[in-house]
Amino acid sequence: MARPGIGGSVEGLHAVVAALAAGRVEILHIEGSRRDALSELVADARTSGTEIRFVDDVGTLASTSAPQGVVARCRPRPTVTVEALVAAADPPALLVLDHIEDPRNAGAIARSIVAAGMSGMVLSSHRGAPLEATAFKAAAGALEHLSVAVVSSIADAVDRLKRSGVWTVGLDSDGDSNLFDLGLLAEPVAVVVGAEGGGLSRLVRERVDTVASIPMSPQVESLNASVAASLAAFEVARVRGGTVGGPPG
Repeated sequence: MARPGIGGSVEGLHAVVAALAAGRVEILHIEGSRRDALSELVADARTSGTEIRFVDDVGTLASTSAPQGVVARCRPRPTVTVEALVAAADPPALLVLDHIEDPRNAGAIARSIVAAGMSGMVLSSHRGAPLEATAFKAAAGALEHLSVAVVSSIADAVDRLKRSGVWTVGLDSDGDSNLFDLGLLAEPVAVVVGAEGGGLSRLVRERVDTVASIPMSPQVESLNASVAASLAAFEVARVRGGTVGGPPG
């Protein structure tokens, strides 16, 4: 049975280097033909006392198509509660993934959240992207620095955020307000990004405080979820005068 948490398996050089620096790697699998190219990583692993196994082909151990010659088995990162995310920053700035199922999108969103300085991410355990090898590779190390809450219901999470004094903003192409005109982004806020293709779920749309759109040329119907999330993250940062500056996870 898998241990609770996220990132029990990590692949790709940047993601593995970050996991090793975080002290999470338990077993490091290195492809023999890449031994010289990965000599610095091998040296760091030896210094930390990590078990190293040289194999002919890490592809047999990998979940992604391009593990870059390295696969790490790790102690999972613990997740936190929604309330803990709110309490960890003043004011909190969160991004909520409403059933985004592509782990590459989830990883890319995590990278944008960290780059913008937002304080945490919420996603669903049901019809939500698993935060494992593919997501960690796409995040290129960012998921080692992000507090994450995994919930059973995004609609319920929205209610919990509101009870905790956090404004909730759903992103949708037909939103009532313009994301770039929302002064409340300077307040405790959680921006909710809908699923690829389907957008915000009905219950979530009904429960958020406001639905905002990203203005676009009429020739484009919608944005990729990770692009929309990135724009939202950096708009929160802009409104707050730079990067948000939330603490790392």
